[in-house]
Amino acid sequence: MPPRVMFQKEEVVRAALSVTRRAGIGAVTAREVARELHVSVGPIFTWFGSMEELRRAVWEQAKGIYRDWLRRGLEEPIPFLGVGRQYIRFAKEEPELYKLLFLTRPDESGGGAAEALRLSQDLARESLMRIYRMDAETADRYFRDLWLVAFSLATMTVTGTCPFTDAEMTAILSEISLSVCKAYKEIPGLPEGRYDKDRIFAKLVGARENERRGESPGDGGTEHAETQAL
Repeated sequence: MPPRVMFQKEEVVRAALSVTRRAGIGAVTAREVARELHVSVGPIFTWFGSMEELRRAVWEQAKGIYRDWLRRGLEEPIPFLGVGRQYIRFAKEEPELYKLLFLTRPDESGGGAAEALRLSQDLARESLMRIYRMDAETADRYFRDLWLVAFSLATMTVTGTCPFTDAEMTAILSEISLSVCKAYKEIPGLPEGRYDKDRIFAKLVGARENERRGESPGDGGTEHAETQAL
């Protein structure tokens, strides 16, 4: 009669997750996981045919942990700002899981940053549609634009190169959120990529030039001049 398996599959995955949090996904080897469990490597291969299969299970666990962080952000008074803050906190407090989900190539035990972006969009879509009164496509594009900013801040944080304080990062997220939301609401065709970039820039720059000169928008030919410059 074969010996009884001492550990269940979930325990092996938890041990591998613990190794990942401590030393990164590259440290998840049969020997390291067995050391975490204080056993030989046998129980690991009772449940997993290869270490790649186990690493994939760790990636799924990391994805679930990330979901929980984002859900807490969605419960804040300003959901998107909450999501952005939670995203950066996740990078700060779970750096190895962040690297696994966002800084690992798609063929290395996970789906990579693009898949993680889709996961984030799926979680945030309904909240953005309801609170900001957007359709699903606009909500996804809005989230994409702001997520790219959060991704930059979080990646600088996890690599130890971020020059901004938490308060400064919150201000950056707020500024970008407001700017993108206002643009999507007020510029027809922007979310779909159907808009006259030159005309809009000329109007914006021309209006600022008029303000500087103390003129009204209808005074002079500033808009024409700026259009020519563009």
